[in-house]
Amino acid sequence: MAKFSWRTAAVVAAVVPLVALSACSSQGGKPADTGGGAAGGQVASTDRIKIALITHAPPGDTFWDTIRKGAEEAAAKDNVELLYTSDAEAGRQAQLIQQAVDQKVDGIAVTLATPDALKDSLKKATEAGIPIVSLNAGESVSKQLGAFTHFGSNEKLAGEAVGERLAAENYKHPVCVIQAQGHVGLEARCAGVRAKVPDTEILYVNGADMTSVESTATAKLQASKDADVIIGLGAPITLTLIKSVSTAGSSAKVASFDLNKELAQKIADGSVLFTVDQQPWLQGYGAVDALWQNKRGGFKLGGGQSVLTGPAIVDKSNATDVLKFAEQGIR
Repeated sequence: MAKFSWRTAAVVAAVVPLVALSACSSQGGKPADTGGGAAGGQVASTDRIKIALITHAPPGDTFWDTIRKGAEEAAAKDNVELLYTSDAEAGRQAQLIQQAVDQKVDGIAVTLATPDALKDSLKKATEAGIPIVSLNAGESVSKQLGAFTHFGSNEKLAGEAVGERLAAENYKHPVCVIQAQGHVGLEARCAGVRAKVPDTEILYVNGADMTSVESTATAKLQASKDADVIIGLGAPITLTLIKSVSTAGSSAKVASFDLNKELAQKIADGSVLFTVDQQPWLQGYGAVDALWQNKRGGFKLGGGQSVLTGPAIVDKSNATDVLKFAEQGIR
């Protein structure tokens, strides 16, 4: 991870100017509305513009509150009217993109968990001259669908980071739990784990029903006595898997992707081995700020490449430090 890369440099190049300018699972944990955030400091003197942030957030997943919080802070700084909407169903997310096009917004930030379902509406945005930035999901197809940059973690690399960590600690039979079959980012995560630990099994669960997640994972652990670690691909899923391990009487350990304050505490107390944080606050902040910068001066962050916000490993060695930021809702 110490190896220098231009993609890593792109993160630094993007984040440092953002800091200088301000002195980055129907909906997430908050209802959709129009907001400008509550960031302090001087607001940009540029003309007010309207940016739509459209995600595939499932109801109640607080991960998306973190993305939204970053977006709102950038919007407050940049004199942006932020229109946040979300829907976990791909067809309805496509309709939200079309609504933004019809509203003649000045920019669209969008997650690409199901790119095939969104390509037609994004093409209409491009034809209307609306700049697009993608975030969180769909890095591999971002440019193809018209986005000039993407803010997020390379999910295959993140999965490989987990696989390398597990292999180094001599885990041989992981179970990787996917809560939304067909989600390109989640599938890439488990593929990355399997690339480093070939005996990784995939378990599909219904992430919209935590009772079902718990029972399905419990049954799997009871049937697979050789499973030595179970991996959640989101903090709420992982917290549920902890219960499954206990109910199943399994000796399997728990690892994770993503983060919230409850998961950070579980890592600190040793209930979870580690998580790979994609730093969603940076994704929301960077996406909105990049669209403002594009309007401000035709700037295009990333140089045609994605701006990586992860992977960042959180384990017992740094979980306590990260927890204080998670409690603020920014990690």
